[in-house]
Amino acid sequence: MPQSIKKNAEERMEKAILALKRDLSTLRAGRATPSLLDRIQVEYYGAPTPINQLANINTPDSRTLMIQPWDKTSLAEIERAIMKSDLGLTPQNDGAMIRLSIPALTEERRVELVKFTKKFGEEAKVAVRNIRRDANDDIKKLEKSDISEDESRRHQEDIQKSTDKYVAEVDKVLAAKEKEIMEV
Repeated sequence: MPQSIKKNAEERMEKAILALKRDLSTLRAGRATPSLLDRIQVEYYGAPTPINQLANINTPDSRTLMIQPWDKTSLAEIERAIMKSDLGLTPQNDGAMIRLSIPALTEERRVELVKFTKKFGEEAKVAVRNIRRDANDDIKKLEKSDISEDESRRHQEDIQKSTDKYVAEVDKVLAAKEKEIMEV
């Protein structure tokens, strides 16, 4: 039973790392990628809908995103959603598609983005630590009936080792993203 608790905790910690990577992929690092638009929701027939479910998103070059909606009537809503977003990009609507030009990042904006990535990193670390707490609580419950105090301590130490490993992984992912952002 403690093995399944540890395994479940490790799986959840791995998912926290994947969520961090997904969130960091939505940050602009000076080049165009369709994942920049992943967090943007478009009001489509009264329901918030991700842009990638309403349109094809292409990158014809490293500084341009082209959004071609399947339903031309949604073009104005997509444009409005991009304007409201925190991307800081101005869409260019030609009646059939939207072009987003990704400007080169200034040093000031790069520093701001690094701070933003650190916020994502802290959230991921908190998630990993919360998973550790939950797993330790489950082990302590088992200690009352199924396992000895020594076994409980040993399992909690194993969970702490996993936590340390995943916190280090968060730091590694953040360092890579920071390097990517600061690259000129």
